[in-house]
Amino acid sequence: MLEATSYFVRIDDRTFKATEHVSGAWNVNEQHVAPSFGLLAHLIENDHAGRRDDRLNIGRLSYDILGTFTLDEIEVDIRVLRPGRTIELVEATLSQGGRVAVILRAWFMQAFDTEAIAANELPSISSREEMGPGRITDEWPGGCVRSIEVSSREEHPGRASSWVRPLVPLIESEPTSDLARIIGMVDFANGLTPRQAINTVAFPNLDLTIHMIREPKGERLGYDSSVSYGERGVGLTHTVLHDESGPFGTAAQCLTVRPL
Repeated sequence: MLEATSYFVRIDDRTFKATEHVSGAWNVNEQHVAPSFGLLAHLIENDHAGRRDDRLNIGRLSYDILGTFTLDEIEVDIRVLRPGRTIELVEATLSQGGRVAVILRAWFMQAFDTEAIAANELPSISSREEMGPGRITDEWPGGCVRSIEVSSREEHPGRASSWVRPLVPLIESEPTSDLARIIGMVDFANGLTPRQAINTVAFPNLDLTIHMIREPKGERLGYDSSVSYGERGVGLTHTVLHDESGPFGTAAQCLTVRPL
């Protein structure tokens, strides 16, 4: 039984301990990267707020996964790669035992009033109430996929729309923004509608790139996901991201597709 009440416990300013809710799907002794992506988003938000009196928008979050990491403690470091009054590029690195495992680069941009010309061509999905239970928790092992509530409507393997809600907070006894909580769910897209049975083909992602036209709100994340495999072991999971007000951005995951 899972007894922890959050994905992470803060140890100090830059160190965090993963709980059993972060246990991975490909290997239960490794961390699922989804919660750590939310953790890094939370930490760059806090860093930004501590450095500036104004508040810039986040337009892009680009994560590269350099390797797997276990359920032990992780450390996070943040630096500003491109400082500026209206635009910043910020980098966060997640390390374990002195080895960098994840790199996040985020573009922050000044807000302008564009309400009069705002338009959104991203397609919408059905409400959660119109969907059935998702199959991610039926097929995948590990504590992380047991920590979410999934509703889904699958057209066929590799094409589905879904809604996901986390059942535990990101960090024990520490408030986080809706943005950080939602970003901590985006990586689940790659497992919501597998093209092949997970005991016949492995398809872990090497990265995750998120583009947003606005900041998401609420506790649920909606996915309109398509999974494609090429002929040389390269795949792509592409997702239009939604909150309960509608689509707000897109996500892409580069896959290494490996028949078992």
